[in-house]
Amino acid sequence: MAIILFDDSAHLSLLPLTYTRPVADLRIGILTIAEKWARHLDTTFSFQTQPHLQTKFALKKGVDDLYINGSVCPDEGLTEAITQLKTGEALKQGDFLIAAKADPAADFTTIVDYSPFFNSLKHPEDIFSKNDIELRRDFTLITKGRTSATISDTNTIIGTEFFAEEGAVAACCTFNTTGGPIYLGKHTEVWEGSHIRGAFALCDHSQVKMGARIYGATTIGPHSRVGGEISNAVIWGYSSKGHDGYLGNSVMGEWCNIGADSNNSNLKNNYSEVKLWDYATQRFRKTGLQFCGLIMADHAKCGINTMFNTGTVVGVSANVFGAGYPRNFVPDFAWGGAQGFEVYTVKKMFETAKLVFERRGKDFDELEQDILKAVFEQTEGFRQVFK
Repeated sequence: MAIILFDDSAHLSLLPLTYTRPVADLRIGILTIAEKWARHLDTTFSFQTQPHLQTKFALKKGVDDLYINGSVCPDEGLTEAITQLKTGEALKQGDFLIAAKADPAADFTTIVDYSPFFNSLKHPEDIFSKNDIELRRDFTLITKGRTSATISDTNTIIGTEFFAEEGAVAACCTFNTTGGPIYLGKHTEVWEGSHIRGAFALCDHSQVKMGARIYGATTIGPHSRVGGEISNAVIWGYSSKGHDGYLGNSVMGEWCNIGADSNNSNLKNNYSEVKLWDYATQRFRKTGLQFCGLIMADHAKCGINTMFNTGTVVGVSANVFGAGYPRNFVPDFAWGGAQGFEVYTVKKMFETAKLVFERRGKDFDELEQDILKAVFEQTEGFRQVFK
């Protein structure tokens, strides 16, 4: 049996983060949703996703496959209920399909009702809002029965929920785990003078620069580098926020870069509810949150001293720079800032992406290019305002 993680309507409501990946490839906590399920069920996984993503994120069908909704995060009770499904059965909560022992497009012989609470993602802000609980769960899942590697005794560790993988390095730093666990992945580095409060995860091959101040619940994905002040943010792989400036209550995709001294607001001056641009409805949507910062999709970048207002959404491959506050929704492949935007052409964007990939020893191959071409075409309507 293998897992097939399928996209449902959450793929639309989680845009722009899901333009470039299936829902189950979203990272929340320490692991992606797909990686969580693979560990819980001790098996392999593949994706049933959007046509422009399917080549990179392959679908591998076998015999007696288990289909799981890619927006759903596992826990012990849910894992047990799913493993008990028989061929032709589906697990649902109301009208929401959680999992099935049959293709979701097929007719099910039996519907099994599941009433307990479980974590699932519907909107981008769910990623930082629910990161604390997922980080704690992943910490337990990854470290259970294992012993932490030893780090330098020049560090101060407060509390007991600290775990470092082999190759993790830190010196002259403070790690406070009284508010949540702290996890340092393989070959990570925390440079001198950094102060970190849990819950916190630094994924493999990432660095925290000198003097950083990081608060929970924050995740730094693999092959990333961060500095300055960060609070309740999720940064995915191959991204950089390497300098001073504040990032809070935010999500930052892969291959992103935030320029020096850039900041985001996470609280409105009048303390009112934050709204975010919603791709599905093409209008601003109430989040129910008082604290909500920046949602930045893959390949997006900003120049030095960029100021993001509360509840700003920056689309795929957008490039933001200049004085003043840019608009609260920066469309995909937009180039500019508060003074106005123009279209960031695919050709120019590819020239930059190629250099960015080369710095990390990666190949900006045809698969990556085809996905971004598809995103450029799908998002054309949002850039009509530039013309």
